Amino acid sequence: MPTIHRQPAAIPMAGHPVRAGFPSPASDHMDNAINLHDYLVADPLATFMVRVRGDSMRDAGILDNDILVVDKGLPPRHGDIVIAAMDGEFTVKRLHRKEGRCLLLAANPAYPPIEPADGQELQIWGVVTACVRKLK
Repeated sequence: MPTIHRQPAAIPMAGHPVRAGFPSPASDHMDNAINLHDYLVADPLATFMVRVRGDSMRDAGILDNDILVVDKGLPPRHGDIVIAAMDGEFTVKRLHRKEGRCLLLAANPAYPPIEPADGQELQIWGVVTACVRKLK
């Protein structure tokens, strides 16, 4: 079956940000439309999405069933949230580099840091650049 390529649809964007604190006067003004693909994806050829399972990154705002936007072209840096593989097992964690060692840190105290043991291979598949969540 052939793949159907659709042009990403633009969604109308309100002209003023909405406050998350005290309310501001309402405005009916709609600004230009926003294309979520253009907004979320910097490098389409290096980008993929992945669905999250579990709660190890909850304190970083990444919850079960969220969709992560991942850029394989970005160099992973200390502190980045990354998709990593260790011995063929994939995980999303914060990359911690210290004194030539790499650790993968959860954002939930119930999960211990992951440190590759001698002979284990740690591969970084990409840097998480966005998190998408449906509220309903």
